[in-house]
Amino acid sequence: MKKIMFKDRYGLTNAVLEKRKTMTRRVERIDFYPGSTEEQIEKFCKRRVTDTKGRQVWEGFDNKGNWIAQLISHYAIGEEVAVAQSYGSIVEQDPENDYGNYYVKQFRYAPGWTNKMFVRADLMPHRIRITGIRVERLQNISDEDCAREGIVPAVFRQWHKQALTDFSPQKYTDHRVWTLEKFRDGIENPWEGSEPGEYMAETAQVAFAVLINKISGKGTWERNPWVFVYEFELVK
Repeated sequence: MKKIMFKDRYGLTNAVLEKRKTMTRRVERIDFYPGSTEEQIEKFCKRRVTDTKGRQVWEGFDNKGNWIAQLISHYAIGEEVAVAQSYGSIVEQDPENDYGNYYVKQFRYAPGWTNKMFVRADLMPHRIRITGIRVERLQNISDEDCAREGIVPAVFRQWHKQALTDFSPQKYTDHRVWTLEKFRDGIENPWEGSEPGEYMAETAQVAFAVLINKISGKGTWERNPWVFVYEFELVK
């Protein structure tokens, strides 16, 4: 069984487990034939030719018979994939269950206790099932898909400067912004402690652009690469 990792730093694993995140974009290397025009590539990436063992396959040639590319998705429609979590985090979520007792006994001093890169997929308590796959440009993401990626609305209250002799109610302006669930409390409630890396943006797309640059590296959004878009549902 394969496993898939979501960034805990931005609360994405919890968003998946709480069924708020139902889509992920993966920036995988896609090589096109030298000399392929943008028009050929656009047409090619919108056309799925066939499925091989459930995987989605794109393959094609231009009008002169030149090979353009072949893309094969890493996951297959209907495939169940383990959601990677460190053993320690699983115990913290429910320390009294059988899984927790097993992890403490077997993995308390193993690398997978704190680093989910080293965990076994078959021991993960949560899985997702792939329900849809497509290829598109990163910047073509819609506001609806931003929400499925875990971007949520929030209200940031901007308090206005007021003279010390002005005893009228404190004036403010509310701004609708977009962020991640992990950071929403710190934005909407000034008395909440701010999370490291907290951010907000004026649009859902800009908030997602900030997120993808943090996950996949600075400049990823600006490069606007072709990405695999995986839709999924949480299953036990």
